Amino acid sequence: MKEFVLAAQEFFLLAGRALRNIFRTPHYGADIFLQMDTIGVGSIPIVVLVGFFSGAVMALQMSRALRTYGQVGKTGTLVAITLVRELGPVLTALMVAGRNSSGMASELGSMKVTEQIDAMRALGTDPVQKLVTPRLIATATMLPLLTIIADFVGIFGGWVISYLFLGLGTRQYWSTAWRALEWNDVAQGLLKPFVFAFPIALIGCYYGLRAAGGTQGVGRATTQAMVTASVLIFILTLIIAQIFVSSATS
Repeated sequence: MKEFVLAAQEFFLLAGRALRNIFRTPHYGADIFLQMDTIGVGSIPIVVLVGFFSGAVMALQMSRALRTYGQVGKTGTLVAITLVRELGPVLTALMVAGRNSSGMASELGSMKVTEQIDAMRALGTDPVQKLVTPRLIATATMLPLLTIIADFVGIFGGWVISYLFLGLGTRQYWSTAWRALEWNDVAQGLLKPFVFAFPIALIGCYYGLRAAGGTQGVGRATTQAMVTASVLIFILTLIIAQIFVSSATS
C-alpha cells in the first residue's frame, strides 16, 4: 500500500508540474509541433482503419436487431449515436494509448537509463517542461481531431455496409445519421478525448521518467504505461457518461 500511495503522489506531482508549465516560459514550440506530427499525423492510418471497420461491423450487427422490428432504416441513427458518443472516442483513445503512451514511456525510459535526463538537469533545463509538457499539449490538441476523423470514417463505413448489403439508399442513411445527433452527443464525444489525453500523455511520461534497470526496465515501463492508460480510459468513460446521464435526467 505504501508503494501505491508513493507512486500516486509522484504521478500527481508530475501532472501538477506539467500543467503549471503550460503557462510558463519557455514553451518549446518546435517540440510541441514535432509531437503533434508524431502523435496526430502518425496515428491517422490506424485510427482510420479502426474507425472504418468499427462502423462497418456495427452496421451489420445493428441491422440484425433492427430487422426483427422492421426498422433497418434506422441503422444510420444507431451507428452515428454509438460512434459519436462512445465507441469513437474510446477506440481512438485506446489506439493512441497503445501507439503513443507506450512510445513516450519507451523514449523517455531510454533517455532515463542512458542518463540523458540527468545531463539535461545539469545543463539547467527542466525535463518536465522540455519533455512532458509538449507531449501533453500535443496529445490534448490532436486526440479530439483524431476522434472526429474516426467518427466520420466510422459512419462512412456504416454507409458502405448499408448501401451494399442492407439495401439502404444513400440519402436515407445520411439523413437519419445526421438528424440523430444532438449537441449533447457532440459535446460528449469531444470532451471525452480531451480528458483522455491527460492520462495517455502523463502516464506514458510518468513511467518513462521512473524507468530503471536498463533495457528490461524500459520494456517494463512501456507495458505498464499502455495497460494503466487503457484502464484509466475505461474508468473515465464511465465517469463522464454518468455525469452526462445525470445532467440529462435532472
